[in-house]
Amino acid sequence: MGYEKRDIMGTNITKLGLLKEYFGHDSFRKGQEGVIDAILSGRDVMGIMPTGAGKSVCYQIPALMSEGIAIVVSPLISLMKDQVNSLIQSGVSAAYLNSSLTQQQYDTAIQYASRGAYKLIYVAPERLCTPSFLNLASKVRLSLIAVDEAHCVSQWGQDFRPSYMRIPEFLTRLGRRPPVAAFTATATAAVRDDIIRMLGLREPYSVTTGFDRENLKFSVAAPKDKLSETLEVIRRNRGRSGIIYCSTRKKVEELCEKLKQKGISCTRYHAGLPDEERRSNQDDFIYDRVPLIVATNAFGMGIDKSNVGFVLHYNMPKNIESYYQEAGRAGRDGEKAECVLLYSPQDVRTNTFLIENSSDNADIDEETAAMLRSRDMERLRQMTFYSTTRACLREFILNYFGEHTDNYCGNCSNCLAAFEERDITVDAQKILSCIYRLAQRNTAVGASTLADILKGSRAEKIRSRSYDTLSTYGIMKDTPAQRIRSMIVHLEHLGYILQTGGEYSVLKLTAASRKVLTGGEKVRMKLPKEEKKARIRTVSDGIYAFDHGLFDRLKELRAALAAEARLPAYIIFTDKALRDICVKLPQTQEELLDCSGIGRSKQERYGKRIISTVKEYLEDQGGERASLSEQRAKMQIALGDAMLFKLIRFNKAKLRPAEGELTPEMLCERMLECLGISADRKKLRSALDKWLIRNGYMTRGSDTKEPGLTILSEEAGLRNAERLSASGKYYTQTVISPEGQSFIFENIDEIFSWPQPE
Repeated sequence: MGYEKRDIMGTNITKLGLLKEYFGHDSFRKGQEGVIDAILSGRDVMGIMPTGAGKSVCYQIPALMSEGIAIVVSPLISLMKDQVNSLIQSGVSAAYLNSSLTQQQYDTAIQYASRGAYKLIYVAPERLCTPSFLNLASKVRLSLIAVDEAHCVSQWGQDFRPSYMRIPEFLTRLGRRPPVAAFTATATAAVRDDIIRMLGLREPYSVTTGFDRENLKFSVAAPKDKLSETLEVIRRNRGRSGIIYCSTRKKVEELCEKLKQKGISCTRYHAGLPDEERRSNQDDFIYDRVPLIVATNAFGMGIDKSNVGFVLHYNMPKNIESYYQEAGRAGRDGEKAECVLLYSPQDVRTNTFLIENSSDNADIDEETAAMLRSRDMERLRQMTFYSTTRACLREFILNYFGEHTDNYCGNCSNCLAAFEERDITVDAQKILSCIYRLAQRNTAVGASTLADILKGSRAEKIRSRSYDTLSTYGIMKDTPAQRIRSMIVHLEHLGYILQTGGEYSVLKLTAASRKVLTGGEKVRMKLPKEEKKARIRTVSDGIYAFDHGLFDRLKELRAALAAEARLPAYIIFTDKALRDICVKLPQTQEELLDCSGIGRSKQERYGKRIISTVKEYLEDQGGERASLSEQRAKMQIALGDAMLFKLIRFNKAKLRPAEGELTPEMLCERMLECLGISADRKKLRSALDKWLIRNGYMTRGSDTKEPGLTILSEEAGLRNAERLSASGKYYTQTVISPEGQSFIFENIDEIFSWPQPE
């Protein structure tokens, strides 16, 4: 549709023109344009779009194209500040109204708004029905009401907030109701329908752009030592910002202190801290003064920090909705990022206690409270299934939200680990029989105690209750306790076991379990071929033809600009914008506008200093002033074969082997990761294969076949490992041991010599 806006100069600007002018983007993302057109035509909207999909543009562009003021209802102060600061940096007039303002500041903002000084006003839901705001809404022309984090309006959402119930009341008190657009990143079909009903959306234009975040890698581990696993995640993400979530304030304090004792720079965040310390710690993280923050789920909602490289959950959250929202704070800039969950059975018990003793919604009646607890217990079960499944983690999440996909994503810990499907019918019968024997004694136990009985534990609680006299006592003594618990969860997922609610949940048999006990039905389960934790593989960011030195200089400039503006660095420029500058090497203000994420306002504010930095760097690299075409040509071959190989040889001291085996392709990716660069991995793989073949460690394959092993392969740490494909077929894959990786790194100079020997 050809919607246009008449600007103050009298020229027509289309929605795409505004997108470029203010936000520096050349095209809309999936779903954005349809939502914008619907709002501009006067329709209500229900938008379910994942974090990073660009929800804010969907209401900011219509606000700029329409007469009047757009009201954006937002739940958190930090979210409003970030959004408004970002808009102002982009040249858009905006303001926020919340409790962080003094009365004088609030009154001044209301006065300016009544004069039409703003195109967008962000407001807390508690402020909507105050006399001053209702008076403002009755005087000005409202172009749009946008409700962010709309799931908060639903009692069946994961983050119900009674203050959101003020929104329907506010809408009914408007003389003229403008289009209403509701947005959320995570909502099941039931919650979506509830949002539409509660907000009274009128035949809304509904869009779900998909819940998948392809740049995120999901991993679940059940380590014996969570601290060691945490340190490993931090190590492989060195130099990147990270959020570590814990379930309780006590755990936040303990973990933060342990990390500091290990020499790791981090800070903490939870609701028990003084307000000033919370704000200070949050700012330290947002402004990149501290790379890591350990926090409860009180942290993060509305934090628009784009360069978070990883999110680690030290404890399992209470539901998939919360987990996906929290994990989704990684990789908002579109770069590769990882989301790690460290699971233990104790997490289930802790969350059960928190659910049973929740008092978040004091205003609701006991019957509703009981329904909410029952809902939360079911969500906890689904979260537990996710944490213990051997199936594709991405598929599990997407299926939960009603989106069906392939059962192999190739970018989660389960898909990347070697699993095989096994018949566990005998073990299942042992587990079910134990529950049955307990029922004969008119008793039932939870999963942890059941595993102890099957393992033959000599704990006091087992002996004092005579569980050691059961015929099933100790019949699985040779099976790891973690595997027994995983099987219990699997049987519950299949419907053979029912976990009751209540303060102390216990396990009971279902009618379906009889078929397994009598041998009439088989049970199969995916299990790891070896009892090893799955290694997390970092995927390359792609191919970028730029010198990392320029990127570092631009980051220094960004830090200086951010300090001058007293804003987080990512609001000035994202890493993606800096990378695009490195690739395109703009020499003029107009050329700068061709770079991703740079609109007219940022060009006018910062363009001269950016151009100056790029030119200075090019001159430093070229010595005498060369022609622009020569300078650009130099930069475009900065990661050509010769320079790339030289860079690897020069920085070989940074190369570190992985703790586990890697394929040759993964080893090449690791080299690039250690060096902090992106390039064509095929060039590295080709050089590595040539060297291995030349020295007799591998033999050249015929036609298109991969190189094969020789009698010398073991010397270089190479072997063939059997793998199971997604289709259930076995195949062999060459892998390199950690010792073999070290051996290869010792020979880097020879491997990446230039020119390459034929």
